[in-house]
Amino acid sequence: MSKKKITIALLDMYNGEPNQGMRCIIDVISRFNPIVDFKIFDVRGKCELPEINLFDIYISTGGPGNPLIGDGTWDTKYYEFIDALTKWNTENEIKKHVLFICHSFQMACKHFGLAEITKRNDTSFGVMTIHKTKEGLLDPLFEGLSDPFYAIDSRDYQVVQPKLSVFKKKGAKIISLEKIRDHVQYERAIMAVRFTDYFVGTQFHPEADPISFVSHLRNKEAKDKIRNMKGKRKFRNMLEDLMDDDKIYRTNETLIPNFLRTAINDLIKTKKIMSN
Repeated sequence: MSKKKITIALLDMYNGEPNQGMRCIIDVISRFNPIVDFKIFDVRGKCELPEINLFDIYISTGGPGNPLIGDGTWDTKYYEFIDALTKWNTENEIKKHVLFICHSFQMACKHFGLAEITKRNDTSFGVMTIHKTKEGLLDPLFEGLSDPFYAIDSRDYQVVQPKLSVFKKKGAKIISLEKIRDHVQYERAIMAVRFTDYFVGTQFHPEADPISFVSHLRNKEAKDKIRNMKGKRKFRNMLEDLMDDDKIYRTNETLIPNFLRTAINDLIKTKKIMSN
């Protein structure tokens, strides 16, 4: 891996389970060739984590299971790694940029003590509307996305009951919330957090593209489960949303590219200043 390029560590949290997330993230990263290079680390399966001094940008993926439970080894090492990245950013001019997605986002929220992680009453799966908060309207991560915008959601757990005093103390901001549901009394879950200027995370899957979703539906059992869960009308509407250029396509083409572009520009700018 050439250090002349911007280096990206892709932290695979899928624990060996088949998924479309890795393909989608690699597809987005590949749009930044030839200025970036990347390497994959199997965090949960092989307890692999990168050497911090070798990588500039980190993308930590979604994954299956309960975000509150690890095996005591990989999860401990993962939390220590987050702490090491945090420490690095307090001590060095050239910062490390991190994007946490879904399972990783829930673990990060837990680790930073920002909110409670609870099990949902039912699985959230499909094309969902994501609503920007006041802070989210100004966040560069969402630049180019409408309010609300659309993303693929797939989870059994949720981040709720924000500890606002902790948010304030750490300078973190809630930048998006889940859809408004007038027919139920459930608290709206937190869908994205700006942890610091350099750490950000989303509950939803910004990497997802329509191909990944259609591929999932080729599994008849999964397809029947989603259809039964949503009903025929909502299921049909969801398929129409998938093909809409302004919904999943737009988020896929915007959010992670925004994260990478911001990180790359910051790294180039800082390195140039330091070389003068």
